[in-house]
Amino acid sequence: DVRLAVTRNGGTMADPGSVSYQFSRKGVIVVERSETTNEDSILEAVLEVGVDDIQDRGEQFIITTDPSQMVAVRTALQNSGIDYESADVEFISSMPVQTDIDTARKVIALIDALEDSDEVQNVYSNFDMSAEVAAALDAE
Repeated sequence: DVRLAVTRNGGTMADPGSVSYQFSRKGVIVVERSETTNEDSILEAVLEVGVDDIQDRGEQFIITTDPSQMVAVRTALQNSGIDYESADVEFISSMPVQTDIDTARKVIALIDALEDSDEVQNVYSNFDMSAEVAAALDAE
């Protein structure tokens, strides 16, 4: 089922673990923006425990940390009155690849096909697209 989804969408299967060097295992915590929750309040809450990065994604903040620090970061947020939407260990690309609009369409179709498979639990990708490509896809 997975192999079929990959080949039907123009992909090829690599040997197990052959691309793992391109990803880092990270703790990822998502926090919703609110009137009282902003980047400064999050930074103040987690300053003592340490995080790798805090990304402002508009309506959300994405906090990345070492997986061993996940509990400490979640606890620090809760102790500061900051609720988090999700907290998971994920594989984050260490070498993102920018794509043009045609490649982005193909990658999105492949990811959708993989996510639709009952055999697949998570999909991780090094796929990245510029704001212009994202806007063009949204306009379609």
